[in-house]
Amino acid sequence: MSKVWVPDLGNGTYKNPVLYADYSDPDVVRVGSDYYLTSSSFNAAPGLQILHSKDLVNWTIISTVFTQQSPLDVFSKPQHGNGVWAPAIRYHKGQFYIYYPDPDYGIYVTRAKNPAGPWETPILIKEAKGWIDPCPLWDSDGQAYLVHAFAGSRAGFKSVLAVSRMSPDGLKLLGDEVIIFDGHEKHPTIEGPKFYKRNGYYYIFAPGGGVSTGWQVVLRSKNVFGPYEDRIVMAQGNTPINGPHQGAWVTTPGDKEDWFMHFQDQGPYGRVVHLQPMVWKNDWPVIGNDPDGDGKGEPVLTYRKPAYKGAAQPLATPATSDEFDATTLGLQWQWHANPQPGWAFINAPQSTLRLYSVPLPTDFKNFWQVPNLLLQKLPAAAFTATTKLSFTPRFEGEQTGLIMMGMDYARLSLINQNGRIYLAPTVCKNADKGEAEVAAAPPVEVPTNQPIYLRMAVREGAKCQFSYSLDGQQFQPIGTEFQAREGRWIGAKVGLFCTRASKTNDAGSADVDWFRIE
Repeated sequence: MSKVWVPDLGNGTYKNPVLYADYSDPDVVRVGSDYYLTSSSFNAAPGLQILHSKDLVNWTIISTVFTQQSPLDVFSKPQHGNGVWAPAIRYHKGQFYIYYPDPDYGIYVTRAKNPAGPWETPILIKEAKGWIDPCPLWDSDGQAYLVHAFAGSRAGFKSVLAVSRMSPDGLKLLGDEVIIFDGHEKHPTIEGPKFYKRNGYYYIFAPGGGVSTGWQVVLRSKNVFGPYEDRIVMAQGNTPINGPHQGAWVTTPGDKEDWFMHFQDQGPYGRVVHLQPMVWKNDWPVIGNDPDGDGKGEPVLTYRKPAYKGAAQPLATPATSDEFDATTLGLQWQWHANPQPGWAFINAPQSTLRLYSVPLPTDFKNFWQVPNLLLQKLPAAAFTATTKLSFTPRFEGEQTGLIMMGMDYARLSLINQNGRIYLAPTVCKNADKGEAEVAAAPPVEVPTNQPIYLRMAVREGAKCQFSYSLDGQQFQPIGTEFQAREGRWIGAKVGLFCTRASKTNDAGSADVDWFRIE
């Protein structure tokens, strides 16, 4: 249970965001009385985390779709901002489907009987550069369709949506794509479409106006290929919620209530997820509060929880802290690239995670290039991340520690130099541009052969301060305050690393006793 953000207020109401973490481009499907959410995972692996809820407010992570992203050789190095873009999750004829785009390769699909896995190896159903944000629709007459958008950076054009016919099993696209909407004039950068059918209308919910400042558009037509009418159904209005858009319409059991989940871009914290009430008026949805009745809603900050049968759901939040006492790594953890054998092992008898030191890339400039960063999403506006670890180096220059990773990053490292262990805070500005790291304070010698506690305190605005302790009680600040910064299309992430300067037989290691978010 999170110690830093619980959206369920315990009195039948909730507060937004319901997921205070970077579950970017969320999509949700309900099957029976269960809701399942997935989101963009970009270059991180394992990828496509699956979350489960009974009430749209209390969520837990139950699985990931894959542990290695294809092509394997490409994603063995960090591919910042590439990989899994906005996915769609659907349930059809007893199977779960996830469609997701890789903007450099095309559109993939994967299936599972159980959302907790196993998921089939994703297959590429459309090889195309710049085709993004696919979403399927199985029609009542047995026909199937796929809507998608285009990434200007790859396709050479954007702000249009297209529909393809699809085989009924959802594994092939048939015939040519049809452009069904051009958003250049009214809804620039329209993307992220989600496909639905209701009361004889085909609906496409799609965000317009760009990630941090946009609005939620809905298109409708009696014909799957259009023409489509368009309407803005939610915008920021008089609220502090910038760019409320891109997400999922979902109903409660028996289709009794309508709800909408969407993201809000919070910079270093990533795209956090909000839950909005939704109603239908004249076959148009209205999302959030609509005080002036113009059909364009605005986000709610608190609201009554969605209706559900039975006893109140127990409070639940996605995992953050890890005691490393299971035989598998917690599902909250993701590597910065495809994990390789030998990077990390759960040491079950000791209830620790062992990280072996991995050689830095041969052309090393900074940690933007380092694949073996074990990271997780930031879980709230303010929190502390503390870890207890023991360092057993074998070679000069090996290091381990705590990192806040983004286009700017900061790390607190234990370094092996001349047979002694030093603690050194390092900052790198514009890491994505290849800038060099700089020391944030002189190194401090610490005892060898004893555990050390490393901490990062994060306050509102993602301002970070490192400290350390030899006894777990008294913490000594080290270095200056650091302003965290987002990564490429993702929020900043916090986690662990263990590196060495060159290839040598028998690596040193770090044994991580626990990692706690408080």
